[in-house]
Amino acid sequence: QVQLVESGGELVQAGGSLRLSCAASGRTFSLYTMAWFRQAPGKEREFVAAITHSGGWSNYVDSVKGRFTISRDNAKNTAYLQMNSLKPEDTAVYYCAAANIVGLTTTPGSYDYWGRGTQVTVSS
Repeated sequence: QVQLVESGGELVQAGGSLRLSCAASGRTFSLYTMAWFRQAPGKEREFVAAITHSGGWSNYVDSVKGRFTISRDNAKNTAYLQMNSLKPEDTAVYYCAAANIVGLTTTPGSYDYWGRGTQVTVSS
């Protein structure tokens, strides 16, 4: 069992930066692929970024490439999402997820554990 708790979401102006954190419980954090998803009001949950268990590989949705960076610290059982050059369309609840797989996946159904989310609001 893995429990995930997100933090770091807040109201920020367009062009600003935020760093989201995802703290995981349990001793097996380093075995999981970690990802961030987001869901805006009235829209489906959307894949944002994922990183392999070792941190050696990552992928991103096209809309955030060059602006967002996913990382992890297995010693701290924590994953991060650094978000720069934020835009109003980045406004959403951001969720952290963990998948007991090898490699990367963008499919929500492939993730075994989810956090409750943290709200990011970008004002224009």
